[in-house]
Amino acid sequence: MARIFNTIRQRLLKENRLTRYLIYAVGEIVLVVIGILIALQLNTNKDLRKARATELNYLRNIKADLLANKDKASDFIAVRAECISATQRVIAKIDGEPIEDWRAFNEDCISIYAWQRYYPVNFTFKELMNSGGLAQLTNDSVKTALLKLEQLFEKVKAEEDHFRFDSEEIIYKPLYELKDMGPMIDLHMKKEVELRLEDYDRYFADVRVKNGFLMAFLEFSTMNGQLNQVLKLSEELIGMIDREVAKEAN
Repeated sequence: MARIFNTIRQRLLKENRLTRYLIYAVGEIVLVVIGILIALQLNTNKDLRKARATELNYLRNIKADLLANKDKASDFIAVRAECISATQRVIAKIDGEPIEDWRAFNEDCISIYAWQRYYPVNFTFKELMNSGGLAQLTNDSVKTALLKLEQLFEKVKAEEDHFRFDSEEIIYKPLYELKDMGPMIDLHMKKEVELRLEDYDRYFADVRVKNGFLMAFLEFSTMNGQLNQVLKLSEELIGMIDREVAKEAN
């Protein structure tokens, strides 16, 4: 192609057709510029497709994290709901309700002492934050919801820290000071142990014990409320991601 243009240029110069030559030169420049613009546009489109593919991969990984975290949060909600019920049963016994099943009562007490901390599944979000890659997500609603979810995780952690402090002071300390834990642990380990009400007289009489179980009831309820918010926001995020990924199929 360059050889053809050069031949035409030489012929016009020999024929001394200056006007035609200038028109031809301008046309040649325009063609070169157009070629450059086309090449730049092709490169830009290629980069955009690559960036979009990366974004979609992140979105799919975020959705996988959200689904895994939903299952985990649901499990914690179920366990803590049982802890809430256990605190109510223990408080009823402290208030004078007869203890007919000592093994069940013992398990209710131990379930409060053996609580677990919730660690969210948010690996992809952390990767994006640590690498500065959050800007690769073009959907502002998705980004905002992810940041809100991370804030909610921080609230859950703060509430757990608060409960941990309270439980050490109000639940664990009275237990260590007022009860022989040996029979409780033995019964929990399925050994044949006979518990008696008089063994709990001093324990039940201390106001810290009832207050501790009341506090556990309130704080487990608060933590479950937060985890239900996590589930709700996760559902909304999954819907946003599904709609964003579906755009590629249209």
